[in-house]
Amino acid sequence: MAGMQDLIPTDAPQRLAAMLRKAWPRFPAQAFVAQVEPGFAALGLMARGRRLADGLHAHLPGDFDHAARVLVASMGPPLGLDARGEPMAAPGGASSFFYLPHGIWLSEAGLDHLDAAMVAEHALTQRFTAEFSLRPFLARDPRAVLRRLAAWAEDPSAHVRRAVSEATRPRLPWAPRLAIFIRDPRPVLPLLERLRDDPSSYVRRSVANHLNDIGKDHPDVLLEVAGRWLQDAPPARQALVRHALRTALKRGDPAALALLGHGKRARMALAHARITPERVRVGETVRIEVDLRNTGRTTAQALVDLRVHYAKADGAARPRVFRWKNLSLPAGGCERLGKSLSLRQMSTRTHHPGEHRVELMLNGRTHVLGRFTVLP
Repeated sequence: MAGMQDLIPTDAPQRLAAMLRKAWPRFPAQAFVAQVEPGFAALGLMARGRRLADGLHAHLPGDFDHAARVLVASMGPPLGLDARGEPMAAPGGASSFFYLPHGIWLSEAGLDHLDAAMVAEHALTQRFTAEFSLRPFLARDPRAVLRRLAAWAEDPSAHVRRAVSEATRPRLPWAPRLAIFIRDPRPVLPLLERLRDDPSSYVRRSVANHLNDIGKDHPDVLLEVAGRWLQDAPPARQALVRHALRTALKRGDPAALALLGHGKRARMALAHARITPERVRVGETVRIEVDLRNTGRTTAQALVDLRVHYAKADGAARPRVFRWKNLSLPAGGCERLGKSLSLRQMSTRTHHPGEHRVELMLNGRTHVLGRFTVLP
C-alpha cells in the first residue's frame, strides 16, 4: 500500500540523477546514486527528501550560481493551472514532492547567494512550492526578500504570486514560524493588498489564510484590514474576507460578526433540540438536530454554528466550532438543521470518554443544546 513516503518514489535517486546529467553532462550520476540509494526505500517522506538533498550538496558544482543554474535546467515543466487559477496535477500523475529536495538544498546552500537563489526559487515554486524554502531567507534578510517578492506579486504565474503570500505567513502550518512577522505583520500588508483581487482563487485563498494567521496575534490589524477591504468589495473579495475572519467568527468576536452583518441578536427561537444517542462509544456517530423559528415580523438572518466541548484525556474540555449555516428565515418561518458528528479516531483528533457539552451559536451568542457521553 502506498504511503506518504511514496510522494517521493523509490526510483527518485535514478530519476533525479538522469535529469541532472541531462542538464549538465559532467554531473557524477553514478556517485550520486551510490550515495543516495542504499536504504532509500525504507525511509519516510522527509527522510527521502533529506537524503536526496544531501546528494545534491555533495555532487552539484561547488559554485552556487553554477549549481543553481544546473538545478533549474534539470527541472521538468511547470504545473498547469485550470480556468480558476487552481493547480492541476503533475503530468503522468507524478507528485510535485519530487522537488522537495530541491527546496531543502536551496534553503541551505543559497543563503549567502540571494540573487541566484531567488531565481531558482522562482522556478521551483512553479513545480512544487517555495513557501517552505523561502522562509530561511526571510528570517535572515526580510527587507531584501520582501523587495523581491514585491516583483513576484505581478508575475504572470499564479504559483509565483501565491508564494508571495504563502511564504510570508507568520504561522504557516508544518513550517517554522516567522517571529519577525508575528511581532509586526505590517511590512507584509502592502503585498497582500496587491493580491487581494488576484484572478486566481488559489492566490486569494492564500491571502485569506495569511490574514487569518495575522488575526491570531493581532486581531485589531485583521479587523482593520477586513473592514477596509469590504468597502465596495466585489464578491470574490467578500468571500476572501469571510474566510480570513473564520477563526474570529468561531470565537464569536462581536466586531468580526458586525463586519459581516451579524452583529445584532438573531430574532430566532430554539423550538426543538435533540441529541441522539445520549450515550455513545468511540467509533460511533452522534446526530444533532435543532428547529429554529423566526419570532419576528420580518425576515431574520443568522450565522449558525455548532460548538462541541470535547472531553480530553486529562478530564478537561476543549471546544471546537463547526460552521453550520448562514440561515435566512421569513417571518414565522421554521427550519430544521441536522448534523452528524463522527467519533471515529483520526490522526487529527483523538476521542476520550467523558461528557461532551453541545451548544448552538446564533450570531456568536450561545444557546445550550444538551450533552452526550462517550463511554469508556
